[in-house]
Amino acid sequence: NAAMFQTDPAKYAPQYGGYCAWAIGANDALAPGDPEVYKIVDGKLYLNFSEDVAKRWQVDIPGFIVKADKNYPTHDASEHYTS
Repeated sequence: NAAMFQTDPAKYAPQYGGYCAWAIGANDALAPGDPEVYKIVDGKLYLNFSEDVAKRWQVDIPGFIVKADKNYPTHDASEHYTS
């Protein structure tokens, strides 16, 4: 696994800069993602804020991904958390 990662690390990076996929899709908001609360969909890694949020996200994963793909690029770097 390490060798596969090293050949193409971007492929394994979480979507939306590591922010919570549900928050971006459902609320157009940036919330930190938890690396222990994740799902891989179509070969892409999506993080969620918590187990409770992950349950909400699982209700309509494809729909939230479509919305998040639109919403995330509209966020300016100044909105991103620094810690």
